[in-house]
Amino acid sequence: MVHNHDHDHHSHNLDFERGNKKAFIAGICLNLLFVLAEVIAGFFYNSMALLTDAGHNAGDVAGLVLSLLAFWMAGKASTPKYTYGYKKTTVLAALINAVVLLIAIGVLGYESISRLLKPQPVQGTVVAWVAGLGIAVNGLSAFLFYKGKEKDLNAKSAYLHLLADALVSLGVVAAGVIMNYTHWYWLDPAIGLVIMVVILFGTWGLLRDSFQMTIDAVPSGIQLNQIKRLILQTEHVNKVEHVHVWPLSTTENALTAHVVIDDGLSFDEKLKVVAKLKHELEHYNIHHSTIELTKL
Repeated sequence: MVHNHDHDHHSHNLDFERGNKKAFIAGICLNLLFVLAEVIAGFFYNSMALLTDAGHNAGDVAGLVLSLLAFWMAGKASTPKYTYGYKKTTVLAALINAVVLLIAIGVLGYESISRLLKPQPVQGTVVAWVAGLGIAVNGLSAFLFYKGKEKDLNAKSAYLHLLADALVSLGVVAAGVIMNYTHWYWLDPAIGLVIMVVILFGTWGLLRDSFQMTIDAVPSGIQLNQIKRLILQTEHVNKVEHVHVWPLSTTENALTAHVVIDDGLSFDEKLKVVAKLKHELEHYNIHHSTIELTKL
């Protein structure tokens, strides 16, 4: 019975990972085409808002490619040297994405401030049309990651960034329309700075979460005290100590713990208690448990 349950969880994880990979591939293709459109329009019509957004979207594309590569590596079999396989590459991908985005923020922010001090004429109508396309592309791309955002840090990162991009594009549309009628060209670099701030807020959370996962902190969404209570409330378990929970990847977590089980039980009966514990822990997003039997 436990074997079937484990098999169901394994099959569910495989289905999720396959769907996640398809979402990343589709997101990469859509956003790459949009980046090319923004770069061409930005240079041709002298729009810093479009170039800034193109730079950010290019970073998103690079991040999606990196995440896809990490998922591919995570699926490779373990080796005598890498006993957990390459699952941790998904965490490193998220961390690298955050660092790259922070660097991009600095570069684009500097350019936007320079343009704000010396505004240049911009074709507001063109800016509005291209940004309108961005709403559609980013909105559709964000939707691709909606189901997976609660199960994987890379999917959550992609969802939040793409959704923010769609909202920023909405602001660029408004700025383009206003510039077309008022010739307030300072709005173009000002929108670039707004984009920078939005990216900064989203990136900081990604940097914090990915760093914590890199140093094996307890994964987000898991309460260590709750896990200890769960173990202690299991029938025949008298004591639990040395509980450690850490991420193997952005989608899988591991646990080790020492438990004391009633001495009156036979060894086989104690193993059944351990099997029950592992079964329950899977419902708390802990996929790999190592439980050591100890004595008082």
